[in-house]
Amino acid sequence: MYFFTALIYFLGGLILTGNKNKLSFVLNGCAYFVGAEVLFRMTKGGLAYESSKYLVILFVLMGMFFKGISGKGFPYFVYLILLVPSVLVASVNLDVDANFRTNIAFALSGPVCLGLASLFFYNKKVSNGDIIDMLAYASLPIVSMTTYLFLYNPSIKETIHNTASNFRTSGGFGPNQVATILGLGMFTFTVRILLKSPNLFLKIFNMVFLGLLSYRAVITFSRGGVFAAVITIAAFLFFIFIRAKPRLKNKILSSFFLLIVCLGLTWFISSLNTGGLIDKRYANQDALGRDKGDVSTGRVELFYNELQGFVENPFLGIGASNTKYNREEGVSVVTHNEISRLLSEHGIMGILIIIILIFTPLSYRSINRKNLFFYAFLSFWFATINHSAIRLAAPAFFYSLALLNIKNEKRPIHRKRLIKNR
Repeated sequence: MYFFTALIYFLGGLILTGNKNKLSFVLNGCAYFVGAEVLFRMTKGGLAYESSKYLVILFVLMGMFFKGISGKGFPYFVYLILLVPSVLVASVNLDVDANFRTNIAFALSGPVCLGLASLFFYNKKVSNGDIIDMLAYASLPIVSMTTYLFLYNPSIKETIHNTASNFRTSGGFGPNQVATILGLGMFTFTVRILLKSPNLFLKIFNMVFLGLLSYRAVITFSRGGVFAAVITIAAFLFFIFIRAKPRLKNKILSSFFLLIVCLGLTWFISSLNTGGLIDKRYANQDALGRDKGDVSTGRVELFYNELQGFVENPFLGIGASNTKYNREEGVSVVTHNEISRLLSEHGIMGILIIIILIFTPLSYRSINRKNLFFYAFLSFWFATINHSAIRLAAPAFFYSLALLNIKNEKRPIHRKRLIKNR
């Protein structure tokens, strides 16, 4: 009911609203289902496992129908075309026991979502207020998920016995994905504290939610999502601070001080409730305090293994979805790094894809520098794809938002009516 209610609301609103508001419905609809993706997955409340990615694709396709696309976004046409050869290679090389359709859909739904969203949002004009509203829509289902996590696992001490990622504290679902979405929530509430909290009450109100989300993110014991949140928040704070006027800088510094206090208190409570195990986790130690050999928890080995696939098949790669079957002794392991996956599965095409993904937004930035969130959005994308690949719609969607054209918000002008004397 939750899934279909939200779907009807946003789809119906997009179809029925006037042309002026259609872009806002696309933005907010995509953001909402991006924020709700893991909640639907952990509760099996969605229509399909990849529902959010498909819905982002649906929303942007409808947006293209109503609002069109910019011809300057042609690099993403090229990007989408470059994904095709890997499907052809996979049709020949994919493991005989693998389901071709589901494996291809799983491997390419994220990249296609990114390509279509980028194609649509490229140079679309929105205001900073529109982006802040969009982030609010993304945060709403994340608050719902956080509530679910507290109800699912109210007692932390009874469920934590080591420093490994914990499925019990993650709602019985993958800690990596849960931490990633909670990290996104940390960023959205940081934005609200700085830009949408004009008084102390609202600052404290938003900080309470920031503390709750941060606490649940930390005790998943999955570090990737938390690090991605810290990097994204740091990029946002740095850019907004250097662009701010002196008077606004003082307000940012005061809010930053409250932010540090909130996050410091959250860490103290997390450490207390986990018996200090969370400190050992971030120090790369086991429960007995012994240093672990691999800080990446096996990701580096997977990265090199996927690069080996590129070395052996440099031209067309090993085919979409084949990285998880291209392991020693037939062990199936899903990739954690989108860069190595692109190289392994797409070969030289993967190199071209990476060049497009990195240099197209930077090139756009050189002629349009108004987006306050540009580096934050790109940082979230890059940090996430390097620890969780593109399993979620979030990195794909937020990458595309870096391509938005921010317009200045005009203040209303009040004019006095002139009455001529006759």
